[in-house]
Amino acid sequence: MHASVRPHDRFKGIFWATLEDGSTKLATKNLAPTRSVYGENLVSDGDVEYRTWDAYRSKLAAAILKNLRTLPIQPGKTVLYLGSASGTTASHVSDILEEQGRVYCVEFAQRSMRELIDTLCAQRSNVYPILSDARLPEKYRPLVSSVDVIYSDVAQPEQARILADNADIFLKPKGSALIAIKSRSVDVTMEPTDVFKQEIEILRKRNFAVAQTVRLEPYERDHALVLVNRA
Repeated sequence: MHASVRPHDRFKGIFWATLEDGSTKLATKNLAPTRSVYGENLVSDGDVEYRTWDAYRSKLAAAILKNLRTLPIQPGKTVLYLGSASGTTASHVSDILEEQGRVYCVEFAQRSMRELIDTLCAQRSNVYPILSDARLPEKYRPLVSSVDVIYSDVAQPEQARILADNADIFLKPKGSALIAIKSRSVDVTMEPTDVFKQEIEILRKRNFAVAQTVRLEPYERDHALVLVNRA
């Protein structure tokens, strides 16, 4: 499929693809040409192939469409991805990082990890799968070098604590993190806004400065993506 592609005005490694029907989609340059990961469209502009990025399948894409101001995930960076599942968003992170970058994907579910290995790791040299529990970062400490960015998307209570515990071990000084807070996973009895405030306060107490909070409706209900930097 042909498309007219232009770079995103703020974020390196991300593009806008205008399709033949006139619609415009987020996209990333495909690091594994001809390979689709989750059924997304493959489009070409000249000799370059891109993958459209579905905001209803990716909280990071949703945050970008909801005016995320800064994205620390950039070409050449090293990322620790907590809760990578089968690799939908991780595949686009892989595209953004390009071959010189690296993404460590931590996932607890064996089935999701098998899918990630089959669909991503077999085709991409910058994806490193780790079958482990993000709540226990000491278990995979020997497998991960220090990282520039942590991206956390875990459906667990204590989401902020899990991020902070990993940051204490792996995040470089002055590094950044993005956390997708799922309010219903933290406490179904609380209002989502109160959950977000609670988790953000935990991050502040753990030496993070909050740069931005982005609510993800209509793409994800009762979710927010929070960008934080090491204070």
